[in-house]
Amino acid sequence: MLGKRIGVDLGTANVLIYVKGRGIVIAEPSVVAVAQRDNSIVAVGTEAREMLGRTPGSISVVRPMRDGVIADYVTTEAMLRYFIRRVMGRISMIKPEVM
Repeated sequence: MLGKRIGVDLGTANVLIYVKGRGIVIAEPSVVAVAQRDNSIVAVGTEAREMLGRTPGSISVVRPMRDGVIADYVTTEAMLRYFIRRVMGRISMIKPEVM
């Protein structure tokens, strides 16, 4: 198989990403900073968590997972895309096999 095999543990508090042969490569908080004006992602993971309580009114820091379920689908999808892109690299012609 040409693509990477990736395991994702999408938790309320943290996201873990495992790559076969490399182990856990990402262990970051399930937190996203979002710009209010256009809903664009400002920061994800540790960087977003560090913004908690320190952002202007134009940026909200959210936890898209609540009580073990997806509370905000769009933000959760953006967070997952960000983390998977970090694992795969910016320009990847091969899609990962995600479990």
